[in-house]
Amino acid sequence: MTEEADIYELLEAVKDPEIPVLSVVDLGIVRKVDWISPKKLKITITPTYSGCPAMDTIEREISEILQSKGFEVEVVTSISEAWTTDWISEKGRKNLEEYGIAPPAEATTDKSFITGNSKNVHCPRCKSEETSLISQFGSTACKALYKCDSCHETFDYFKCI
Repeated sequence: MTEEADIYELLEAVKDPEIPVLSVVDLGIVRKVDWISPKKLKITITPTYSGCPAMDTIEREISEILQSKGFEVEVVTSISEAWTTDWISEKGRKNLEEYGIAPPAEATTDKSFITGNSKNVHCPRCKSEETSLISQFGSTACKALYKCDSCHETFDYFKCI
């Protein structure tokens, strides 16, 4: 019989369509694998934010990869407990940075807009912490746009949610 770890390994092949260096496992949106029967699985996923346009694609790809291995699959979306960037794995954070996207700088939510304190977002290219926020919105809703004051490159920052 296939183990739960084997299912998670299969799901590593399902990538986030907006950030292809992150698997749905590393992103932390695969919340639970339930065995309904030896060949039927229920996979619970949580969107990174309500209305995320990638969720339909992710759900379809999860079903396709598991069906290709002989499983019947039910994919269920759960919005409780809400997804947080704390669920991104260390491997996922490393992959983000190598891809040129600064991973979340702190745990859970970003409170800098309340406190007025700026966060230390380091440049994924030169590693400098001398960076400036250009826009709260980057290439996708979950990212902000920053500029490195040292190497002068712009880069996305995966916002803390």
